[in-house]
Amino acid sequence: MLIRRPALDVFDAFVNPEITRRFWFSSGSGPLEPGKVVSWHWDVYGISADVRVLVVEPGARIVIEWPTPVEWEFTPQSADTTMVNITAFGFTGTDAERASSAIDSMGGFCYVLAGCKAFLEHGIELNLIADHAADAIIYE
Repeated sequence: MLIRRPALDVFDAFVNPEITRRFWFSSGSGPLEPGKVVSWHWDVYGISADVRVLVVEPGARIVIEWPTPVEWEFTPQSADTTMVNITAFGFTGTDAERASSAIDSMGGFCYVLAGCKAFLEHGIELNLIADHAADAIIYE
């Protein structure tokens, strides 16, 4: 996904939970730093996940385990545009199970990238993560 912002800004949107919560999860326990384990929370669904941070290369790359490896690559296209590529890999199970996991992961990360783009380029919070599975929302 091409995002019309400098690479460091886009990178920071995924490293800094105060920004990431604007387009992905509800809250995070801290910034992504190599060797750390952070918790991400989706309050609307009542779930959380622990994420192990493997690699953080400012403005260039992030690698986590969640539970399988996920890699973000940030490639500047100009001073004000960045191509973001997210690759999830290491799926296990039968061929059908691996295919299903890969398709599910791709769909989720498409929402995340679209939400990030809208927020960084236009300041709009689209609520894509909550709204794509509205039947799973926990209402109190």
